[in-house]
Amino acid sequence: MPSVILATRNQGKLREIRQVLGDLPVEVLAIDAWGALADIPKPRETGSTFADNARQKALYYARAAGTWCLADDSGLAVDALAGRPGVRSARYAADRCPPHAGKGDVDLANNRKLLEELAGLPPEGRTARFVCCLALADGKEVLVEAAGVLQGRIAFAPAGSNGFGYDPIFIPDGAGCSLAEMTPQQKNAISHRGQAVRLLAARLRDLLAGLGHSDQ
Repeated sequence: MPSVILATRNQGKLREIRQVLGDLPVEVLAIDAWGALADIPKPRETGSTFADNARQKALYYARAAGTWCLADDSGLAVDALAGRPGVRSARYAADRCPPHAGKGDVDLANNRKLLEELAGLPPEGRTARFVCCLALADGKEVLVEAAGVLQGRIAFAPAGSNGFGYDPIFIPDGAGCSLAEMTPQQKNAISHRGQAVRLLAARLRDLLAGLGHSDQ
């Protein structure tokens, strides 16, 4: 059974990805479970797109580990901000946080900054989308890619305690609540990452079948 390392230490992403890949004939491992990656520094993310960064991370960790690696790069693009925070979504408010701030504190700072920048805009001016790009690499090349997009708008204030990142201030089109007010199952059914992982799972299943691995 092939091993696939998930190139993230974000526990929310790990849970969401594992829920979908759990039925495949692969061993899905967290990055900290692979000894060779225990102390490896994070790669520099120099891509101008989510897809570029996902490819960079997948190849970087796959080469270091000597096994398949699945990397995610995702974020929020706000129309009124010309697509920002974009590829800088995770560190949008880095200048407002101490160097070793925890993930929860960084998320709060990112949300506050975004809401401040959109202050005064009506609902129709707060359109945005979540984007997720995934790449699976073996150290030599990218084997499989997939992407997902969730359209919505930015709320006027945070709501909900589920999820992570910008979930408390993002209201999907057609929904009456933020992503952070949904159950994990409700979120995964519509989310950008859920879409991308389901598409990648189908493509990975075909790849495994071609290599002689089957879940039958």
